[in-house]
Amino acid sequence: MTGTHAADEPESPQRGIGRLRSWLLEGLSTETAQHKGPHATPSAEHEGHAWWRVMCLTGVDYFSTLGYQPGIAALAAGLLSPLATLVLIALTLLGALPVYRRVARESPHGEGSIAMLERLLPWWSGKIFVLVLLGFAATDFMITITLSAADAAAHAVENPFAPHWLSGENIWLTLALIAALAAVFLKGFREAIGVAVVLVATYLSLNVVVLVASAWQILTQPVQITDWTHALSASHSSPLAMVGVALLVFPKLALGMSGFETGVAVMPQVRGGATDTYEKPVGRIRDTRKLLTTAALIMSCFLLLSSLATTILIPQSDFKAGGPANGRALAYIAHEHLGQAFGTVYDVSTIAILWFAGASALAGLLNLVPRFLPRYGMAPEWTRAVRPLVFIFTSIAVVVTLYFDANVDAQSGAYATGVLVLMLSASFASTVATHQRGQPRASVGFGLITAVFAYTLVTNVIERPDGIKIAALFIFAILVTSFSSRLHRAFELRTNSVTFDKTAMRLIDQVARAGPLRIIANEPREHSKAEYHAKEHSQRQETHIPRRGPVLFLEVFLQDSSDFTEDVVVHGDEKHGVRRLRVGSAVVPNTIAAILLQLRDRTGQVPHVYFNWTEGHPVSHFLRFLVFGEGEVAPVAREVLRRAEPNPARRPRVHVG
Repeated sequence: MTGTHAADEPESPQRGIGRLRSWLLEGLSTETAQHKGPHATPSAEHEGHAWWRVMCLTGVDYFSTLGYQPGIAALAAGLLSPLATLVLIALTLLGALPVYRRVARESPHGEGSIAMLERLLPWWSGKIFVLVLLGFAATDFMITITLSAADAAAHAVENPFAPHWLSGENIWLTLALIAALAAVFLKGFREAIGVAVVLVATYLSLNVVVLVASAWQILTQPVQITDWTHALSASHSSPLAMVGVALLVFPKLALGMSGFETGVAVMPQVRGGATDTYEKPVGRIRDTRKLLTTAALIMSCFLLLSSLATTILIPQSDFKAGGPANGRALAYIAHEHLGQAFGTVYDVSTIAILWFAGASALAGLLNLVPRFLPRYGMAPEWTRAVRPLVFIFTSIAVVVTLYFDANVDAQSGAYATGVLVLMLSASFASTVATHQRGQPRASVGFGLITAVFAYTLVTNVIERPDGIKIAALFIFAILVTSFSSRLHRAFELRTNSVTFDKTAMRLIDQVARAGPLRIIANEPREHSKAEYHAKEHSQRQETHIPRRGPVLFLEVFLQDSSDFTEDVVVHGDEKHGVRRLRVGSAVVPNTIAAILLQLRDRTGQVPHVYFNWTEGHPVSHFLRFLVFGEGEVAPVAREVLRRAEPNPARRPRVHVG
């Protein structure tokens, strides 16, 4: 009879589930939203990267729009594409760039414009407004993933060397690219900046070659410029009419401004100066502004030159859906004028950077969700981990891809809506911030930029209402899931830590010498000595507190009830002949429960807490608890304690009179 080693035994299902759970939640922190990826906050010992390297990380999103932007501009503005692009460049350099340079100054740790607006609006209004903005941000980043993957698939399918079986398989190829993107994050996203530098340098270099070849083609055959100008004159009555049309159609070109929000999100990766501190990262702000300015100037040059080249060299009919230049205008020129071999190299580079643009967008989502939703109690704590979110976002990307049939043009409206809303929110936040700092000229300037972005957004929504519909779906989903999570998590302790000041610790130790602590929960109003003694007398009678046993009064002052988790500091004092523990918090019963558990751990004895019943309907009290943090305190505190401490023998005792 032979023995069986434990290692040879089949793994139990419970052990397998435990390993899967550990793998999914790897890196989870209940204190902070730390996560892997290029948008993660570096550790203290991390030195960061030079600003131009981080610019390349932003650039995989920003510069990759060259893959489809010229084609979208041609569809939107036709022969006026270069003039409309000039308007877009003016808005980029005179509008978006100053706004995000201000955002970099106001939120130097990567919080972005959403956090700026969060600080401006109090209570639930601020939380709901942030949730709505997160819906638009989710639209922006999710459509970036799906649109970029769809355009990468289009470049692959349209390549003359592509296998014949790829023809018409754009959807499946797009889904494969999205799955590969998810696999990168499930494995662990490292050395992203190094990869981004290589991709951006290669892609921009190839675009320079394409644009130089286009310029040579145009200059050696000037008749093409003549044909273009004659066509413009025939289509429009005067130069003023051309400018007017360009001003009307440029909102459709808004995709050319994507990437600014990502630029401020990656700020923690910028090395900054040697004398930088967390409170004053002057060098990081300076270098991030260099990053934003350099990226905007590079992109502006490429946008203008590519628009001129594609408008002059490509027939307008080729830009339409199904045409050879649809969604791949510069690739079309690369194949036509530089040969199929170079065109294939260009296609491979374009596919790579478009795919990696999705990586940057996914990292942006992984930066936003853990930063806001768990802190609001509007997402489970496991959403601070990367891998569960990757599965969720990948599933959403699959649904979006199938809904749009992996069509680039069909998704551009939703993408532009998300981009413009974030830019509008950033310009509005900058306007308010400069106004509060007493900078009237700056606030007027940012106010004008806000008006331009508002016009651009409204025009885009009117022209492409599908964008706001998709964003509304994201907003609705975020609101429903967020408030459902808040309701589900209502009975958690909701405190990161409980700290007692010196006076509180002295009072606790004094009372603990007489036995288990007796705590009277009291409404935090200014009481007279007679009222305190009347309260103590009634509690001793109704709940049978030992007559000569010392008691502590516990009073919770309500603060912002929309907050969820917090660090609690308990202050002690002696007034009106009673010992008091006083604390400010967003919620009364949960805070009392957390303090009781901390008192138990400090004294080694299970404390007793004494309440009065509150008059009123239980449903209205429950709603008051959810919205205002109070209501019927006694039963809620008891339920919070029951969930937090499963052992009844160690659970603080709740008495109600």
